[in-house]
Amino acid sequence: MIELKDLTIGYTGKKQQTTIIASDINATIESGQLTCLLGHNGVGKSTLLKTLTAFLPKLSGQIVIDGKDIESYTEKQLARKIGVVLTERTSVQDMTVADLVALGRSPYTGFWGRLDDEDKEMVVRAMRLAGIENLSHRYVDTLSDGERQRAMIAKALAQDTPLICLDEPTSFLDFQSKVEMLRLLRRLSNDNGKTIFLSTHDVELALQMADSLWLMEQDHKLNIGTPRQLADNGSLSRFFDNDFISFDPATLRLVIVS
Repeated sequence: MIELKDLTIGYTGKKQQTTIIASDINATIESGQLTCLLGHNGVGKSTLLKTLTAFLPKLSGQIVIDGKDIESYTEKQLARKIGVVLTERTSVQDMTVADLVALGRSPYTGFWGRLDDEDKEMVVRAMRLAGIENLSHRYVDTLSDGERQRAMIAKALAQDTPLICLDEPTSFLDFQSKVEMLRLLRRLSNDNGKTIFLSTHDVELALQMADSLWLMEQDHKLNIGTPRQLADNGSLSRFFDNDFISFDPATLRLVIVS
């Protein structure tokens, strides 16, 4: 669904100096899969994700969505292709969960933002898929971190895009909530046909649950494959092994070296 062709990503600083984070990226985000982007702090995961979702301009190359360059889409057209859930905590006052999720319908509503029956059905369906129907009348600022993250995912689902990109969706969550979040995202991709692309530091969960991994190395090169493929070709061992961590390719587990 999304092709990256000779993509260069980075940013322009205050003095108009351009910093290149990664270049010559050629990859495909496969439809209907859960793809996890892994990389150490500062390697450029967020920059890549924000470039894919047009929050940052690409420096060169192409991002092709359904056969069209991302720059050929209007903002409204792109909002019907990509849903985005960023890592920042959502600060919302005096708004119910249902109202928040309904904001996902804004690419489809008219100037006044009124919801018709179809829009309302999409909001209900999104909350059901995210498992938060029982929270619809709760105020967002009363939710736990896990509940709030599910509400943001429901908002993206209400947007009804084929692709959903998430930046560190399991941040701020306890372990059980992390597992529940990854299970939800995998179910949305495998069972509901959504293409889910996310960055994460929860390595062992990604190894167990991702259909595809993107390993972003310190030299900004990408290694892409299933967890088993990357284990068998040694990419995961090279990525993780150091003086105190060892990767076991047989079990796809990290082992603390004593």
